[in-house]
Amino acid sequence: MAGRAATSSANWAREFLFRRVSSNPLGATRNCSSVPGASSAPKVPHFSKKGRILTGATIGLAIAGGAYVSTADEATFCGWLFNATKVVNPFFALLDAEFAHKLAVSAAARGWVPREKRPDPAILGLEVWGRKFSNPIGLAAGFDKNAEATEGLLGMGFGFVEVGSVTPVPQEGNPKPRIFRLSQEGAIINRCGFNSEGIVVVAKRLGAQHGKRMLAETSGTSSSPSDDVKPGGKSGPGILGVNLGKNKTSEDAAADYVQGVHNLSQYADYLVINVSSPNTAGLRMLQGRKQLKDLVKKVQAARDEMQWGDEGPPPLLVKIAPDLSRGELEDIAAVALALHLDGLIISNTTVSRPDPVSNNPVATEAGGLSGTPLFPLSTNMLRDMYTLTRGKIPLIGCGGVSSGEDAYKKIRAGATLVQLYTGFAYGGPALIPQIKEELVKCLERDGFKSIHEAIGADHR
Repeated sequence: MAGRAATSSANWAREFLFRRVSSNPLGATRNCSSVPGASSAPKVPHFSKKGRILTGATIGLAIAGGAYVSTADEATFCGWLFNATKVVNPFFALLDAEFAHKLAVSAAARGWVPREKRPDPAILGLEVWGRKFSNPIGLAAGFDKNAEATEGLLGMGFGFVEVGSVTPVPQEGNPKPRIFRLSQEGAIINRCGFNSEGIVVVAKRLGAQHGKRMLAETSGTSSSPSDDVKPGGKSGPGILGVNLGKNKTSEDAAADYVQGVHNLSQYADYLVINVSSPNTAGLRMLQGRKQLKDLVKKVQAARDEMQWGDEGPPPLLVKIAPDLSRGELEDIAAVALALHLDGLIISNTTVSRPDPVSNNPVATEAGGLSGTPLFPLSTNMLRDMYTLTRGKIPLIGCGGVSSGEDAYKKIRAGATLVQLYTGFAYGGPALIPQIKEELVKCLERDGFKSIHEAIGADHR
């Protein structure tokens, strides 16, 4: 068994090395700009030299991995691969923030990321909306906006991945630069503004992925051995959420969300109405009691009028902002309970600049703040919403999660599931197994035998 695993891993390392050398995306960008009026060769962009360093480090890791697998079983090698990304990840900090983001998505889309082969501990498994999650740790919307890398991201060990926000018509979003790091604070400010390739492109990608899985199931083949198949949904192992947005110039927000439902819901294990991005003018006004009630009714009706199989339609959630007043939270809770909303995501980014971010010169940039400084604000709101909804609606805790202890605090505050994004951007793939391991220790430390037992524990 160990011999077969070693051989498989060695083949992977050789294949990885070949693909990395023969198809290097960084190398392909070295001639993308030139000095006006110059007759010499095009100037190398400032990130190109750093990119070559990153490429060299990655190749070095692949070579080292190929040598290592001869004495390691598959699980041990898998752990080594995740730890090895800690060496590569700091190089991303040398690149422009948005370019680094695109590079990370491209790597995941091409399978140039570690794949989790170790099963999740049973204590982390749970069932929500009739769907089985192997663990409660998910990737928030905004990372894979156009559903380019769902297979690679789910393969890294996330319990679920949320793509989007997806708008009906393609749009560029706000002018660049629009992503700013605050590394010392573990934070990011972004004002991307729903940059999206649009519903048609995303639907084609998700449709192709769905068809690939159906073909594998009917032919009795799979990309992984049958004993590695984890609980999951329409996209295969792992749960896929689709986050819907509206176009910047749209005058009928409800029509945009309805269009998203009609085109994408058949590929989604759950749907999200995003009414809380601070980077689209007027969007947050849809969180008002009357506006939200009217919107949710129309979207629910659009979903329910479609034909569904035995599993029924995908659950519908709403993602809200962390900058709401107590009265606004009460209104949202009332709408959610009255319309039997399937869940809420708490929260999106904040327009506030809490300490110590306020002392950073970058804090003056417009946009939503995410990362460590958002944790207290979003977690307190999560706790309030759990109380207001009386624990009757599943809540996804999002904002500032970068450790298993952070995830555990969200769960105790009332979260059924937890999402991260900025923590993943800084910590890289190695953070995923680390969070799960730490979360197991937290549960066992306090005597919980399952995630379900810990949900809302702070309220008891």
